[in-house]
Amino acid sequence: MAKRLKLGGGAYFDPPASVKLFSSGCALLDCALGGGWPEGRIVNIVGDKSTGKTLLAIEATANFAALYPDGKIFYRETEAAFDEPYARSLGLPLDRVDMMRGLETVEDVFEDMEAAIGRATGPGLYILDSLDAVSDRAEQKRKIDEATFGGTKPKQMGQLFRRLTQRMSKACMTFVIISQTRDNIGVMFGERHTRTGGRALDFYASQIVWLAHLKQITRTVKKIKRVVGVQIRAKVKKNKIGPPFREADFPILFSYGMDDVQAACDWLEANGVSASSLVDGCRRWRDIDRWMKGLDDRDYRRWRARISKLLRREWDRVEMTFAPKRSKY
Repeated sequence: MAKRLKLGGGAYFDPPASVKLFSSGCALLDCALGGGWPEGRIVNIVGDKSTGKTLLAIEATANFAALYPDGKIFYRETEAAFDEPYARSLGLPLDRVDMMRGLETVEDVFEDMEAAIGRATGPGLYILDSLDAVSDRAEQKRKIDEATFGGTKPKQMGQLFRRLTQRMSKACMTFVIISQTRDNIGVMFGERHTRTGGRALDFYASQIVWLAHLKQITRTVKKIKRVVGVQIRAKVKKNKIGPPFREADFPILFSYGMDDVQAACDWLEANGVSASSLVDGCRRWRDIDRWMKGLDDRDYRRWRARISKLLRREWDRVEMTFAPKRSKY
């Protein structure tokens, strides 16, 4: 958030002054994150299939590239399913990205990250898509029918973070890790889903965002109905730069990305903010959203910035209602 939230002589949920942020591509998600993705930190994006994990990484890359024209960007694709033309249509600046496939083990990732940190001369972004497709060398040597006894991958992940976290921070290298969900078999209480790689990420990541699929978005043209997107809920389960457990609902449209304007309009309407506060005489936010879709690119960006500014102001106002009335010390 741009402004400090003053309360009782202190700041309420204000990001550390030493942490710089860059946008996720959705103003509502930025608010839930405490301002955006943090530079020089570890971020974990977790979700089931078709929840926009790779999309969030692509939009983060696009916004990082716009903020830092000379910044180094490393995208490591391990699932052998990356569609470059489609990623370009979503905003991935492929001409700026050091794209690599073929990393198979945690040890390979460690060695590659060491090399990436050594090449960085300023802020950098390193994306691993995804952690679940990465094994470790001990597992590679085992036969498929041999017992794993819990595996050694979690141990290797802990070692990777211990050896690289401080170096990443000093190099201002943001590490975005994409994880897939797994069912927590036999769990009666607590989390029903988990992810691979052990618990090291729970401790070393500054932000952990879980994505959930809410519904499909359909559109009918000339009596033909098609699914054109999905509605996603992002829950920030851990946040070291802002308040945790904040949520953001946003639509993802195929070949477009996160619909930032619709997400903001839906939140403002749900929280009782009048549309006339932005446009005199307008009653519904959905009318503003529809009207904006007919604007040219320049006017659309200008109105999008106005809505984002109003959203952040109203989000701050809501947060302040939950703030303690005085400081303890």
